[in-house]
Amino acid sequence: MNWERTRSWFPVVEELVYLDHAAVAPISTRVAEALGRYATEASRRGAFHYGAFYDREIERVRQRAARLIGARADEVAFAKNTTEGLGIVANGIDWRRGDEIVICDLEYPSNVYPWWNLRDRGVETVMLASRDGHLPLDAVANALRSSRARMLALSSVEFGNGARNDLHALGQMCRERGVLFCVDAIQSLGCLPIDVESMGIDFLAADGHKWLLSVEGCGIFFCASRALELVRPRIVGWRSVAHNHDFDVYQTELQAGAGRYEEGSTNTPGIFALGAAIDLVLELGIDAIAERVLGLTDRLVEGLRSRGAELRSPRDAGQASGIVSFRLPGSDPAATKQRLRAAGIHVAARRGGVRASPHFYNSEAEIDQLLAAL
Repeated sequence: MNWERTRSWFPVVEELVYLDHAAVAPISTRVAEALGRYATEASRRGAFHYGAFYDREIERVRQRAARLIGARADEVAFAKNTTEGLGIVANGIDWRRGDEIVICDLEYPSNVYPWWNLRDRGVETVMLASRDGHLPLDAVANALRSSRARMLALSSVEFGNGARNDLHALGQMCRERGVLFCVDAIQSLGCLPIDVESMGIDFLAADGHKWLLSVEGCGIFFCASRALELVRPRIVGWRSVAHNHDFDVYQTELQAGAGRYEEGSTNTPGIFALGAAIDLVLELGIDAIAERVLGLTDRLVEGLRSRGAELRSPRDAGQASGIVSFRLPGSDPAATKQRLRAAGIHVAARRGGVRASPHFYNSEAEIDQLLAAL
């Protein structure tokens, strides 16, 4: 793969060393062009060709999103963000008083608050303690032995230090114990492979504005067909029902698939952008992207270690991701971040460390530029 060629699709490289794809990523010229196609049609013809132009693209992108995660198209719905997808699950399941939802203390708030919000229904959130920067599998196994454990809700990659969870092993544990498996995939989708079927994932949510390199406000929600009837839509609108273009007949029959969770008009320009972003990821190949990103982070880790930095990200086999968190001795992470920003290098400060998150179009020279700036 000629990774240098991909840099021409990202104008951000002309101004910045952008190493913060775990936050809000820059978009590519492909995504900008897709937004332009939407804007041109909307400004010149409005809804004159709605079915042939907008509806057709919405369903095409749904199919492409399903291919990216190893799902069927009817198991994918569009959501405005990860939180909305997780909220569909949290608010839609018929919880029993005493049910337990197992999470961990490395999670982003989006994967904590929806479950805490169920306290008044008698649902308990069991927050497992991480060890050495990651969640041990034995801790999960012990928690799932509880007869009250109903769901495991974890991120594919933890936002603060980039710890990568073993989704295959976790999914197997859930299957063996009859526990539902819900994954916040925003820190890996578009960067690392995910296959919901082989991983035993029941629910998955991810916005498009991080590793997918799309815009904010449009992502995907996956609900496995086997779990569809477990999650009741808490908002039902015109788009939720089976024959949703027959506006003259009121009905209550829901769509047969995950489309039932799209209660009203979709974020159509966001879907156009997301489609172009997913097309690019599929074109390059997710395995090739993962190899490239892990190679860049390995280079960064080696350079950090040689400079005596404290590495806060697990890097053992299977634990590494596109996120590297570090701390310089005697330096406040926020101050380090600001010093790097002054040099035109964009990183973040999270959970007591400086967080760098390169993507496939970043270069080895940019990694070296970050190291030199330290």
